[in-house]
Amino acid sequence: MSIAVAASADAGQASSPNYKWLVLANTTVGTLLATIDSSIMLIALPQIFRGIGLNPLQASNTFYLLWMILGYIIVSSVLVVSFGRLGDMFGRVKMYNFGYVVYTFFSLVLTVDPLSAQAGAMWLVVGRVFQGVGAAFITGNSGAILTDVFPANQRGLALGIGNIAGISGSFIGLVVGGVLAAIHWRLVFLVSVPLGFIGTVWSFLLLKKVAPLQATSIDWAGNATFGAGLIALMIGITYGIEPAGGHAMGWTSPTVLGLLIGGTVLLAAFLLVEARVKNPMFRLPLFKIRAFTSGTLSTFLSSIGRGGLMFMLIVWLQGIWLPLHGYSFEETPFWAGILMLPMTLGFLLAGPISGFLSDKFGARYFTTGGMLAAACSFLLLIFLPVDFNYSVFAVILLINGMAMGAFAAPNRAAIMNSLPPDDRGAGGGMNSTFQNAAQVFSIGIFFSLILNGLSGSLSGTLTQGLIQHGVPAVQAGQIGQLPPVTILFAAFLGYNPVQSLVGAGILHRLPGNNAQILTGHEFFPNLISAPFHAGLAEAFGFAALACLVAAAASLTRGGRYVHGDNPDD
Repeated sequence: MSIAVAASADAGQASSPNYKWLVLANTTVGTLLATIDSSIMLIALPQIFRGIGLNPLQASNTFYLLWMILGYIIVSSVLVVSFGRLGDMFGRVKMYNFGYVVYTFFSLVLTVDPLSAQAGAMWLVVGRVFQGVGAAFITGNSGAILTDVFPANQRGLALGIGNIAGISGSFIGLVVGGVLAAIHWRLVFLVSVPLGFIGTVWSFLLLKKVAPLQATSIDWAGNATFGAGLIALMIGITYGIEPAGGHAMGWTSPTVLGLLIGGTVLLAAFLLVEARVKNPMFRLPLFKIRAFTSGTLSTFLSSIGRGGLMFMLIVWLQGIWLPLHGYSFEETPFWAGILMLPMTLGFLLAGPISGFLSDKFGARYFTTGGMLAAACSFLLLIFLPVDFNYSVFAVILLINGMAMGAFAAPNRAAIMNSLPPDDRGAGGGMNSTFQNAAQVFSIGIFFSLILNGLSGSLSGTLTQGLIQHGVPAVQAGQIGQLPPVTILFAAFLGYNPVQSLVGAGILHRLPGNNAQILTGHEFFPNLISAPFHAGLAEAFGFAALACLVAAAASLTRGGRYVHGDNPDD
């Protein structure tokens, strides 16, 4: 009797008019927290490394640098589909709540890191990996929970708000990380603890099961081949941008080639497994739904265009523009986050509006128009001079943010509307996997294009510039032969690149004011400007092409479609 009464009470609360909006508020907070942590490290890394007493520019420490940045994203990308499927099987709310617990606990673990140097860095890497596990439970089930509680005519607005919270969280994380790290590096992790605790308690008290559970089994073979294959590919891409075998990048090294080939083979095996098992992890028949296929392809391509953008803008601002305008290298990380706020504002303005309008008019023209506008913004960035006028730069970032926001909300809503109720967790997870994986691929592509531009002329230019300012030829030659990624990471991390590379011992012995010139605001930015801009043009050109293909894919999605209804063209 008591069980029946409790079930009746839950059903009554779930059917109340306000319940869906409370669910939207909770899932928006959860998604926002999860995605803020995908980027919060980028600006805060210099203070974190100083706090644990580790120099990230030493070759032996590059592992920690890369995995603190990408470990969280890689893990969430690999697991989000499986965790969405677990939600279909065991309850989306239950898996979502568990994700909150894991995320909050490991945020606390990261905060109390008791170690230093490499041991302290490994603590943070492992903590970030498990924090990403919690984030995958949250993001893998939040979209399906919203789809369950919102009617089709309001899903665009609801999913749009959730999706914009997710995407804008990656930009908000830059500012939050910069502000908190300037106070103390542990606050970068501590901020998630009270917010995560509140979200955990709130979700346990608020969220109720709405969708029925599915009587099915876990696809162990599919999970194993997919997870291993995607991890191998992402690790291969991560190490492909590092020097190896005397080359500026490691794309031809046996290790990277082995990871890329092995990952591809495992993913091919995964597709064969999925076509044969009874309850597959990836529901391949979902790709027969045109709205789902075109929407997922558009998601992947838009994320390819957007994923590496933050990294390139950070390097541009921190390594060139901010120093040229009088900012010290130490304060450039914080101001880079501030100067990128117009992009976040664009997301926040366009996302909910386009989601609301797509409920009435369908997604096709919003998604197509958004991608066309995004492509135009990337082309505008190509023609922007390295030492740009900030007001023009801010307008272009605003256009890019609005374009991505106009695309993201309707696209996500159209994808979730097209899915059968039993497959919303798995289908939403599949879409999130393509989005997250594309970010890692995009970072590898963008960095490779930039490093290719730098490797052609940077070495000789740097060597000659150092010799002209009194650095002995032998030492100047050694510094000039350093891989471009070291110099790029120095600018990315807010270190004074020349001071870090030359060293205090040599700088103190230079005659006259040469040391001041080399470590000043103009030498390094002027040195890197031309080759960096050449790489930027290639990277932004590639991003524009990806967005144009995404626009074409969006145009082919058909008219407004909700699963169970006839397409309304």
